[in-house]
Amino acid sequence: MSGPDLPRLRRLLGTPATAWLLERARRRLHEGRPLTGTVTRSGATEEERAALASLLGRRPGRGTTVSVRLEQVDALLRGSGACPDGLAAAVELLSGPVVPREEEREREERAWDRAFAPLEQVCASVPALRTWCAGIRRDGRVRRMAGGPEQAGPLLEGAARVVAALPAGGVALSHLAARVLGDAHALDDDRSVTTLVLGAARLLGDEAEGEGAAWRRRVWASVGVLKDELSSTVLVLNLPGNPETATGRALTSLAGEGQPAVLTLRQLVSEPRHTLWPGLVVSVCENPVVVAEAADRLGARCAPLVCLQGGPSAAALTLLRQAVDGGAAVRLHTDFDWGGVRIANAVARQVPWEPWRLTAADYRSSLGARSRPLSGAAAPTGWDPALAEAMAECGMRVEEETVLDDLLSDLGPV
Repeated sequence: MSGPDLPRLRRLLGTPATAWLLERARRRLHEGRPLTGTVTRSGATEEERAALASLLGRRPGRGTTVSVRLEQVDALLRGSGACPDGLAAAVELLSGPVVPREEEREREERAWDRAFAPLEQVCASVPALRTWCAGIRRDGRVRRMAGGPEQAGPLLEGAARVVAALPAGGVALSHLAARVLGDAHALDDDRSVTTLVLGAARLLGDEAEGEGAAWRRRVWASVGVLKDELSSTVLVLNLPGNPETATGRALTSLAGEGQPAVLTLRQLVSEPRHTLWPGLVVSVCENPVVVAEAADRLGARCAPLVCLQGGPSAAALTLLRQAVDGGAAVRLHTDFDWGGVRIANAVARQVPWEPWRLTAADYRSSLGARSRPLSGAAAPTGWDPALAEAMAECGMRVEEETVLDDLLSDLGPV
């Protein structure tokens, strides 16, 4: 059998007027469908009607809709010698190879397998990370970030290198980015790799989902990376210090005078050994006024006290995690309002704690003339479900300042 007659094939099927027919046939091949049955062109131009008539050897019709059976075109191409192998071969000769959709899909899936392989390997040993990695592949976020698998490969490889370096044990974010990715700004907030890595870091550090600068700082701190190592602080009073560290010696000195201290995230991550406190009970309050009054009235006799100063900072959560890891027990008190409940829940996601005068009975006994109307959306109190019920029933908030004497009596002799 002789080969195709390309000039004749182009005259018959390779003109602008027959492009629609060629495209229909190509689409069927791509979809894995046979080149059989009738195809119709609505709104055909005069040139398209004439070209189809020339191809089929008939007079052009007068209507604007034309139809042709693909088997007829196939037989014509074979019989005329324009393309002895038929219509499917003609389509590829005129418009290039056709990859069936299923084969294309399999090929793309193999490319995605190669792109995700470095990250999947890093995540394989941690069940939560395996689930996360499968999730970001399934939900298409990487495709939206990078496009196809070829473009996503470098992004996923970079994310894998960063995740493999976590937890980092106290390193500035820019230093980690420079060491692992070769660019000090590679983990800036606006980078796609940062978005991916934060998802993994949140799981490694057992942080709740969230957003915003403070949340990102907490997530990085939870895996030993200092995003903003100096602005995140925690207020403490009379924490015992380890004499082997500079931070520990400073804590000891201030505790001896009954003076509050402010610890930065940098100090906590770079010198964690000052929190080796087996058997110690660390009391945690929400408001600085409790610390100020404890320093004034109890001084050096006050039991160890940590203040969250509203929402728990990265430094506060880091300190409490280190305290628990070092053998200490944590007890917590907040305002009796929904904001205080949310603070307690945020701490509970990171650190085990016991309620410190923070039960339904404590709430009811503290209600009085200084209580104010409760506002905001309710939140659960998992440590004592009856507390949320009592707060919703009474509709009043009780601030720590109104129960200050009770708190101080627990911290030492007044």
